[in-house]
Amino acid sequence: MPEDALRLPIEEVLGYLESLYGTALYEAFDPTISIKSPVSGLKDTRWMRTAKTVGINVRTIGHFWNIIPYALTLPRMFNAIHILPIWEPGVVASLYGPASWNINPEFFSSALHNCFPHLDTVEKQLKTVVNLLHLMGKSVGMDVVPHTDRYSEAALANPVCFEWLQRRDLQIVQQGNELYRAVEHLLYIHLKNRSAGKTLPEQADFFYSIPEKERLELMFGEQYDYAGRLARRKEMVQLLYEEGYETVPATMGPPYRGIEVDPDPEAKNTDEEGRVWRDYRITRPESFSRVFGPLARYRLYWSKDDNQNWELDFDQSNTIAWEYVINHYKEIQATFGFDFMRGDMSHVQMRPDGVPSQPDQYYDILGAVKAEICRENTSFGYFAESFLAPPGEMAYGDECDHLEASLADSTLGDLQSEPVGTDKFASDFAQYRKWLETRQFAPNFTLITADKDDPRFDTFYLDGNEIRFFIALFLSDMPAYIGMGFECRDSHPAPAPNEHYSKLYVFQMPDGPKGTRGPFVWGKNRALNYKLNRQKILAEEIYESIVDQDITWLLAPDATGKRKVIVWTQANSPQFVFAANLDTRNAGSDIPVVFPEGNWTPFFSTETESVENDRYYEENLLKIGAGEGLVWRRQ
Repeated sequence: MPEDALRLPIEEVLGYLESLYGTALYEAFDPTISIKSPVSGLKDTRWMRTAKTVGINVRTIGHFWNIIPYALTLPRMFNAIHILPIWEPGVVASLYGPASWNINPEFFSSALHNCFPHLDTVEKQLKTVVNLLHLMGKSVGMDVVPHTDRYSEAALANPVCFEWLQRRDLQIVQQGNELYRAVEHLLYIHLKNRSAGKTLPEQADFFYSIPEKERLELMFGEQYDYAGRLARRKEMVQLLYEEGYETVPATMGPPYRGIEVDPDPEAKNTDEEGRVWRDYRITRPESFSRVFGPLARYRLYWSKDDNQNWELDFDQSNTIAWEYVINHYKEIQATFGFDFMRGDMSHVQMRPDGVPSQPDQYYDILGAVKAEICRENTSFGYFAESFLAPPGEMAYGDECDHLEASLADSTLGDLQSEPVGTDKFASDFAQYRKWLETRQFAPNFTLITADKDDPRFDTFYLDGNEIRFFIALFLSDMPAYIGMGFECRDSHPAPAPNEHYSKLYVFQMPDGPKGTRGPFVWGKNRALNYKLNRQKILAEEIYESIVDQDITWLLAPDATGKRKVIVWTQANSPQFVFAANLDTRNAGSDIPVVFPEGNWTPFFSTETESVENDRYYEENLLKIGAGEGLVWRRQ
C-alpha cells in the first residue's frame, strides 16, 4: 500500500535506491548539481503527448521527501510527476493562492535534514527530490499560476502588475487604470515612516524601480523570517483595508468582467484580525461565471475608458506584468530543473470575439511562459488545465483553438467527471481520440485529479476503477493523468469525513463544510490496490514493447457511446492485443473483431488470475466481462 511505503525509514528507502542506481544515487543529494532529466536534450515537446502523469499534493504526504517512496510504487509507464503548487500560501493557506515566490516551508522534512545535514532549507530539499525523480526516469512538472493571493508580497511589491479597486462598504468607488499609483504611494509612505536606519529612495516611483529582491527585503524582511514577513505584510493589508483598496478578484467563465459587491448578508467574511471582507459577483453572470475573492489575477492588459465599463483593451498589454511573470517562472524552472508546467486555469480566454486568427506574443500568459523557457530548454512541455467544454461555455470561442494558440502540448480534459460506464463517457472518449488525431494538443485520459478529489465526485468512482487504470496504462499513444491515492481510494456510497479527500488539503480550513482536522487519511481499499498492482507488474514486464507506440484500433471507440468495448494493438509489429469493456454492468458477448494474423494467447485479465483461451476469443468473436480488461500475446 502507498501509505506503507511512506512510513519506511529514509535509510531503507535509500537502500532500495542504491540497489537500483548504485553510487550515482548520492550525486542527487548535492543541490548544486542537476541530474539529467529523461527528456533533456529532446528537440521539441512532443513527449508530453504520451506522458503518463501522477499529480501529487505535497500537503497530503507531509513534505517533499515523501514523493520519493511514493514514486517507488509507480511503474515506469507513469513517467511524469506533477507537483501541485510549491509556494508559500496566502488566505486559507490555499496552494493556488501564492503569498510569495518562496518555497512553502511546511514541505521541509526534518528527517531528511537529520540524514543529510547540508539539506537545511526547503529549497535544497526540493532540488534533491527533483534530482532523484530524474534519476528514477521521471520528468517533473511545476504549476504556473496566473494569479496570487489578493494581498501577496508580489501584489504589494508590484502594484502595477495587478488590477485594483477601492470599495466603501457595498460600493466600488474607484476602479481606474491608474489606481495602482495610489496604492504605491500609500505603501511607500508607510515604509518611510517605519524605516528607521534604512535608506529608501526619495520618491515612490524610484522605490518601485529598484530590483525586486532588494525591494522585498526592505518591505518584508529576510526570506527565512517567516513570522516577521507575515507580520509586516499584515500591517500593509490593514493600511490598505482602512482606505478600501483591494486587488480586483480573479474570475472564471464568460463574461469574466463586470463585478459588483454581493449585498447578501451571508456574502461577507471576518478574518482573524476582525476585518470584514465582502464577496463579489458578476453583474451579468452566465452559467460558468465565478468570482474567486481571495485571488488576484495578474493585470495583463489595460482597460478601455479607464475601466468605466469593465472592458479590457487587448491591444494595450501591460508588458511590465508579462515580463514579471515570465521571468519569475523562467528562474524557478532553471533553479530546480522542472521539465514541464501545468498551467492553472488554462481554459481562461477573455476575448469576446474568440481566438484571434493571428495570436501575438501577448495572447496568453501561460503560452508565453512556455515559449520563453523553450528558448533555452526545447523540451519544456505545457500540460493545460482545461476541460474541453463546448465553445462559449467556459471560455469565449473554441477551447481547442485556444489551446493550440497558447502552445499547449496536452490538456486535462474532463473524463474524470463522468462514471466510466455511461454513454456520455464512451462518446466523450471517442471525441477525445478524434482531437488526439486531428489537433496539435493531446487530451488526457484522466482518471482523477489531486485537486478534484472531493465528495462531489464520489459517484464517479463507485465502480470501473480497474478499467480506467487499464486504459490509462496501456493505451500507449495517449497521455494520462491520475491523482495520487486513486490506487487505494475507498468506495464512498455516502460522503466520508473530509480528511479522506485530497482536494480538501489544497487549502487549510479548520471549520465549515470544507474544513479538515488532522492529516490526510489514505484509502484502505486493499482489493483495488492489489488489482492495480497486478496491472503495474504487467506494465513493467511488457514496457519495452509498448512504450510510446502508435496503436491500431481493432475496435475503435463508438462516437454514439452505445458500444462500450474497445480493442487495440501496436501499429507496427503487433505483439499484444488489448481489449477493454467500459460497461461496468454488462458483459460483452460474440463481438465481431479480427485480430492480426498470428497465434494469439490470452494471458491477463483485470478481473481474474485464471485466463482460459476459448473463453475470450474464438472464430473472430470476442467475449469480455463487465468492466474487464484483457491482454493477448502473440506466440
